[in-house]
Amino acid sequence: MTDKFAIFGNPVAQSKSPPIHQQFAEQFGLQIEYSRIFSTDEQFVDDLKRFFTDGAAGCNVTAPFKEQAFQCCDKLTEKAARARAVNTVFKNPDNTLLGHNSDGVGLVTDIVNNKQVTIGNRHIMILGAGGATRGILEPIIAEHPASITLVNRTVARAESLAAEFADLYTIQVTSTTQPEYVQTPDLLINATSASLSANVPLEDTGVLGANTACYDLSYAEQPTSFLQWANAHGASQCIDGKGMLVEQAANSFFVWTGHTPETTGVIRWLEQNCGK
Repeated sequence: MTDKFAIFGNPVAQSKSPPIHQQFAEQFGLQIEYSRIFSTDEQFVDDLKRFFTDGAAGCNVTAPFKEQAFQCCDKLTEKAARARAVNTVFKNPDNTLLGHNSDGVGLVTDIVNNKQVTIGNRHIMILGAGGATRGILEPIIAEHPASITLVNRTVARAESLAAEFADLYTIQVTSTTQPEYVQTPDLLINATSASLSANVPLEDTGVLGANTACYDLSYAEQPTSFLQWANAHGASQCIDGKGMLVEQAANSFFVWTGHTPETTGVIRWLEQNCGK
């Protein structure tokens, strides 16, 4: 029997999730079909329901639908409930939909294990206050950083998000247009979608210190616009989201199948084939 999976997004044609999950399935001798589904804000809910009505086993959800997916699920894992954003959906045997968020696990695994960048007792700055940031905050907090600062164009949205996590951590907030920083970040994370349109979410180059590592949740064949900006202004390390993509996919795959895939070879494959 071939289980059907997909990734919903807008845009989605560039997604490498299908070949990544095919490689995971091959590790365990599983037969799967994994497709890309383009949707819109207006169509997403109906598209998602139709996908599962037609017999699908699970799906991934990427920008800009993670918060809508949260609303569509009947049950939630603790990570999804805390994030209020879903990037992984699984159909239970009783046909209810379980929502999960694997973004934060994927990010932290890539940063700490794969890239050997420390989060604990370090100053972390995150650009953006949308669904992507929601998904990564709790796992970052669990690493016990020295501080976390959210930088967002709309300060009120960042303040609202910080308030939701106030029971776990006191998060600082500032604006991308008139930023005020208490600490120079050791790690600056771009969790906006700016790189998808070749934009840079922050113009203030003074934020970068000599030891600031920069991480972009997005990825491309060439360095993203954010990482080009970071490299030009002295970042100590520039990392894109290829490793995170594979690691969060591995966590999704575990939710769907109960199997934990090996990721090192898949990350290497992605780095070699990103533009193909």
